[in-house]
Amino acid sequence: MKFSENWLRDLVDIPATRDELTHRLTMCGLEVESVEALGADLAGVLIGEIVEAEPHPNADRLRVCKVDAGQAGLLNIVCGAPNARVGLKAPVAVVGASLPGGFQIKAAKLRGVESFGMLCSGKELGVDSDASGLLELPADAPTGQSYADWLGLPDAIIELGLTPNRSDCLGLRGLAMEVAAEYGSATRLAEIVPVAVGHDQQLEIRLTPAAGCPRYCGRVINGLNPAAATPSWMVERLRRSGLRPISALVDVTNYVMLELGQPLHAFDADCIKGAIQVRRAQAGESCTLLDGREATLDPEFLVIADDGGAVALAGVMGGFHTRVTDSTARVFLESAHFAPDAISGRARRLGMHTDASHRFERGVDPELPRQALERATALLLQIAGGSAGPVTEAVLASELPQRQAVTLRHQRLTRVLGIEVPASAVQTILVALGMQVSKVDGGWSVLPPSWRFDIAIEEDLIEEVARIHGYDQIPTVAPRGELEVEPVSESRLPLMRLRERLVARGYSEAITFAFLSQPQLQRWGMSEGAITLANPLSADLAVMRTSLLPGLIEALVRNQNRQQGRVRLFELGRQYRAGADGKPVETELLSLVISGEARPEQWAEPARAVDFYDLKADVEALMAEPGTWQAGGPDCLHPGRRAQLLVDGQVAGFIGALHPELARQLDVDSEVLVAELSLDSVRARLMPQARELSRFPSVRRDLALVLPEAVAFDALQQTVTRAAGSLLRELCLFDVYRGTGIEKGCKSFAIGLIFQDDSRTLGDADVDRLVAAIIEQSAAELGAQVRS
Repeated sequence: MKFSENWLRDLVDIPATRDELTHRLTMCGLEVESVEALGADLAGVLIGEIVEAEPHPNADRLRVCKVDAGQAGLLNIVCGAPNARVGLKAPVAVVGASLPGGFQIKAAKLRGVESFGMLCSGKELGVDSDASGLLELPADAPTGQSYADWLGLPDAIIELGLTPNRSDCLGLRGLAMEVAAEYGSATRLAEIVPVAVGHDQQLEIRLTPAAGCPRYCGRVINGLNPAAATPSWMVERLRRSGLRPISALVDVTNYVMLELGQPLHAFDADCIKGAIQVRRAQAGESCTLLDGREATLDPEFLVIADDGGAVALAGVMGGFHTRVTDSTARVFLESAHFAPDAISGRARRLGMHTDASHRFERGVDPELPRQALERATALLLQIAGGSAGPVTEAVLASELPQRQAVTLRHQRLTRVLGIEVPASAVQTILVALGMQVSKVDGGWSVLPPSWRFDIAIEEDLIEEVARIHGYDQIPTVAPRGELEVEPVSESRLPLMRLRERLVARGYSEAITFAFLSQPQLQRWGMSEGAITLANPLSADLAVMRTSLLPGLIEALVRNQNRQQGRVRLFELGRQYRAGADGKPVETELLSLVISGEARPEQWAEPARAVDFYDLKADVEALMAEPGTWQAGGPDCLHPGRRAQLLVDGQVAGFIGALHPELARQLDVDSEVLVAELSLDSVRARLMPQARELSRFPSVRRDLALVLPEAVAFDALQQTVTRAAGSLLRELCLFDVYRGTGIEKGCKSFAIGLIFQDDSRTLGDADVDRLVAAIIEQSAAELGAQVRS
């Protein structure tokens, strides 16, 4: 919000400099984002009138002007502005004046003609950004008067970055009351009294219950002068607040909005057909807005309508067909209270943001509409004449915001702030903020004013006391208390260690969005249990992810499109699914994607592409105890090149090659292998078990067993371990043979068996018995035979 410093000082006594004021505003929660000084160096700039303007004898684009600046004689000034003409009043810098930026005005000759001063544009004076011509002043501007004095300079444009809860400071009156509370000073707010009623014409107002408009005020004003000019003081206040002056009718409504914080709208009363109706829009109903765009509406929108249909979008923008024009002499002035829920987001849906919607979305004082209507009426009659009709007010009292008293305990206030604020000071602060305060046992009962929507609990009142008392008055004290150190489980691998292991194997960590589009999940076949967001940022981010792989594959494709042939990415993150009870369930996952060459470019071995077993090796290297593998996996993987990881008999993840059809849809032009694992299964690690070293020697026996091709070594390892029992200390596979001497469809595993006992030396008979048990059980369970 932008405002004029001088305007604020006109409304409240401020015993502080500009720098002190801006610092105090920021410290009380009204952050000052920028300060732009105006007219600080305008000594010697007067209001002048051009009485003669002749072409320059030696230049086509220059004019020689005679200017009356209230001095002894006319000033001869050479000017190149295209709007220099007889009768124009404009600022003139006389010889000896100093303009912003240190520019000194001196007598000079321009193309052989003497010039004693300079006619100025707004940009040259630092009061406007327009440099296309002279700054044109009203015809009633007093010739010869100091331009700075006439315009109320020097001044400053202060811009505040208000938080959404402080909508009361979106008007100068609310800001003045806040500053008065800060400094304990008095306000000089304009007294608002009802204007005299000059006729009895009025429009009927109909409110639809539960539509979002509990109060609507309006009045008809006749006989306005459409050519009336907006006073210069109002024009300047509007400009310094960031609004462009348009016409007296529009300027008055904008001025009252800036002054009181209540948006208003003026309709051409002759264009309204029948009664004013405040209702929800009908499905497919359209309304042409002030800017000419055609808005197609639905019942989510609140409209102002007459018997012919919607004439304005309530709380956002007026309609084109009922707008005031240069010939409008009869207006219907609207001032209403719209509930924030009925306005919030509506302008954004249409790609708009207006001053009215900005205020109504945050909340406007429900008691303000009638006051704002009277204030605007008085200004209109003063500027443009005319006569006012009676105020017509429609109210749905049960739908107006209800204020609730909040209890503030002095003991709680002291405990939270860490300092003792005297009870008298607390009451003074709360009363200064417009609250109704009554003493109760141990504290106060506080009824917030109608313009403070953000006071609902005790902590809100504590914040108010802290703001006004001064945050800098609260000492900085280090927190004290017993800190409980959360134990770190040694049975779980730290995430940083897991990241280090992956990086050591050539992976890079990626962080992708937790939101996806519904079509994207459906393409992956992972939409089951997906959670749809109620208010997504966009349609592409409308669903919580059920897998990390879609985002990782997007990152992989993005890297490949930038000439990265070998890509290895991992992500640690959460998947989100709806549980059996409908509540969201979050699961931590580790996802991997690889593509390209198996090794970085080097000379020691031939180049080859990554395959299933490269990724399988990476997964097994991460796990403290390898699980078992079985065929299967999601449909997004190649049906013949996928596997599921089992840990303790439960599916803990999957790996495999991306399905060719899915790869085509995702524009993946090389083979991609993916894995997604439960993070708990990956982080689990075996605890070291200390035991005494045996004093007795170990015995090794090598054994070659012929087994069917379908039998995996993992199955043989489990069978041998069960058969040998605790005396088998180590088992290693040192050869796999297929070929001459081995039946087709079979293979030979050569294993080394190391036996040892802690209590005695094992003899040959003991070892032979163990080997025989291994051969017997392997034959029975796996069909193994000893290779001769």
